[in-house]
Amino acid sequence: MDVLGLGQCVVDRLALVDGYPGPDEKREFETMVVSCGGPAATALVALSRWGRSCRFCGVVGDDEEGALIRADLAEEGVDASGLIVRPGSRSQFAFIAVEKSRGSRRIFWRRPTGAAPRTEEVPVGEFKVFLTDGLFAEASVETARRLTGRALVVVDAGTLREGTEAMLPLADVFVASASFARAWMGRDDPAGACERMRAMGVKVAGVTRGEQGYVASFEDRTLERPAHSAKTVDTTGCGDIFHAALIEGQLTGWDWERSFEFAAWAAARCSTRVGTRAGIPARTEFAV
Repeated sequence: MDVLGLGQCVVDRLALVDGYPGPDEKREFETMVVSCGGPAATALVALSRWGRSCRFCGVVGDDEEGALIRADLAEEGVDASGLIVRPGSRSQFAFIAVEKSRGSRRIFWRRPTGAAPRTEEVPVGEFKVFLTDGLFAEASVETARRLTGRALVVVDAGTLREGTEAMLPLADVFVASASFARAWMGRDDPAGACERMRAMGVKVAGVTRGEQGYVASFEDRTLERPAHSAKTVDTTGCGDIFHAALIEGQLTGWDWERSFEFAAWAAARCSTRVGTRAGIPARTEFAV
C-alpha cells in the first residue's frame, strides 16, 4: 500500500459571510456547506483520487458525524480499516466562517471525545509513506519510530501542540503552517524555522505562507516561492492538499523542487471552491 495516514477526520460546516461580526453583533450568512475534512483524511482523499492506495487511522464516535466520516472515506476509496469507533463518544466537528471577499476563515472546533488511538491500534504494515497531522502525538511518534527507514515519514504541522516537537528528529519531511512556525520561533521567520528543523534532523523542511507562497529547504538548497494565482473562495483545505501533492510528487519520482511546485499549484486550485474536497484538482491538469 502507498500511504498510511494518522490523524484528524472531521465534519465541517462552512458558512460564507461578508464579514465577521463584532461582540454581541449578528451577521447573516449566504451559503452553508457540509463537508468532511481533517488534514490527514483530506490528504488521503486527494491521493486516492490520484490513484494511490491509502489507509486511514483515526477516531470517531458512534454518532451522526462518525457515520458521515466513515461513508465519505468509503466513497472516496480510502481504506478505513484503521478508523476506530469509540462507543458513546462524539466525533470531531468544526464550524467554519469563511469571509467571502478574501477566503480567510475562522474555525471553531471540537476534538473527538473518544480516547486517542493506542500505538497497537495503528495498522502498521508495508507502506511507502506515513503521514501524520500530529493530533495524536503519542501514537504518531511511536508509529514513526516503527516505520523509520521503511517509509517516508511526513508531518503536517498545522498547529503547535504538545508532542509536535518530538516528531522532528523522526520526520523525513516536516512542513508547517506559517502560524506554527511563528509560534515555534517566536517571530515571523519561515526561513529560520526551516533551518532550525533541518538542524534537528529533518531532511526536507517547509513553511506554507498562504497567499505569500512557501519556503522550503532540502539538500543544500532553500526555495522561497510565491503562491500560484487563483480566484480564492475558501482556504480551508489548502494545507491538506499541499501535503498530499508533495507526497504525490515523491511517489511519482519527481525531485523536491518540482514536488513543491505541484504542491503549491494544487493548494491554489483547492482554494477556488468551498470546502476541503471540492477543489481538489485532477492530477493530469498539472504541467510544469
